[in-house]
Amino acid sequence: MRWTCASGATYRRDMAASTTSPSSSTDPFWTDAERHLVRYGGEFTREIIDRAAGSFVFTADGRRILDFTSGQMSAILGHAHPAIVDTVRRQVATLDHLYSGMLSRPVVDLARRLAETLPDPLEKVLLLTTGAESNEAAIRMAKLVTGRHEIVSFARSWHGMTQAAASATYSAGRKGYGPGAPGNFAIPVPNVYRPDFVAADGTLDWRRQLHFAFDLIDAQSTGSLAACLVEPILSSGGIIEPPIGYLAALRDKCRERGMLLILDEAQTGLCRTGDWYAFERDGVVPDILTLSKTLGAGLPLAAVVTSAEIEQRAHERGFLFFTTHVADPLPAAVGNTVLDVLSADRLDERARSLGAFLRRGLVEIAERHPVVGDIRGRGLLAGLELVVDRDAGHGSGAGSDELGARVTRRCLELGLHMNIVQLPGMGGVFRIAPPLTATEDELSLGLGILDEAIGDACAGSR
Repeated sequence: MRWTCASGATYRRDMAASTTSPSSSTDPFWTDAERHLVRYGGEFTREIIDRAAGSFVFTADGRRILDFTSGQMSAILGHAHPAIVDTVRRQVATLDHLYSGMLSRPVVDLARRLAETLPDPLEKVLLLTTGAESNEAAIRMAKLVTGRHEIVSFARSWHGMTQAAASATYSAGRKGYGPGAPGNFAIPVPNVYRPDFVAADGTLDWRRQLHFAFDLIDAQSTGSLAACLVEPILSSGGIIEPPIGYLAALRDKCRERGMLLILDEAQTGLCRTGDWYAFERDGVVPDILTLSKTLGAGLPLAAVVTSAEIEQRAHERGFLFFTTHVADPLPAAVGNTVLDVLSADRLDERARSLGAFLRRGLVEIAERHPVVGDIRGRGLLAGLELVVDRDAGHGSGAGSDELGARVTRRCLELGLHMNIVQLPGMGGVFRIAPPLTATEDELSLGLGILDEAIGDACAGSR
């Protein structure tokens, strides 16, 4: 299989090397894994990962796998970036962890530098570890500041697995755990490809959808609406980007009700979409911003950013989020290095350029394969949705899950790691998020494998 990139370079994969079978299931590693590990989300990939570098992970038996998900959508500088490696080595040898009430220069420097990348009035920063933790803190702050407790989020949202974050998560994990936090409400996702409120021309009537959504919220609310927590581009929800104007209208709905707007930019923040922050496109500044994943470039670092006014009100009311690793110097030092590389290498511009290149390749794949129903996303966060029948309205989700699973397996056999979202009624949506440091040649390699895998999966289903 050959795939030619824009620069003219042509790649040919070594089929013998790329289709070797995964690590043997008789390896003691798998015996130990099956005996001792708690499974936390589906089955484990049957590969033993030995190391990672740049855009690739390498297995114990010598296979090289192109990483089109940046690890867990986090390693925006690729794996083992030299600047990150140097920072970790230096910082861990001097100052790694402190009592949570103590401060260090990396923490204050990162807070200041993050604020400098953001519009006013976002200037107060709380440094934490994971996206769930940052959303937990943001919700907690919003409840304290407003004196209310009700939280609104999208019906296909993913905000984390801790109590408040999980209660605002609707794409998965809600059944079997007992009641969530009281006062959580879902609103419909403005999905342009699969519209539910339709205008006369057949397009999504998102304004009518949003009005209807808040009519329902108002009917259910006890008068205690605290905040609306949303992703500017839903990732686990299927790479769904609200139309231009939606976030501004949502902000207005919040203002009318005295709610705070919290934007979760765990995956969209820090240049991935081609802007430093995804909300910049819409000219909407949130009351509270949460960051994670991309901020640590694969290491555990997250942040809550808000205004001095909200922080002051929270402080006066006794805001408490005293955790073991709040304001730790080691991850903060890594965050400073991430900002260094993003700025020096102008990775926002690179994400725009590579994103356009990636999109062109995905469109070409869609032209060859009728099972590709939609291409969407922004910058280096792209979505490709598989459908059984592209000509049936906006495609049928039925049967697409099985096809998506076949394509995913075939991609891995051919040396490409892909992540597919499978939600009821949506078919299968590939989340494509390579590192911002990836090259056109690496994107071409991934596009070629994906093209071949879709063809093989479709041929196998006939």
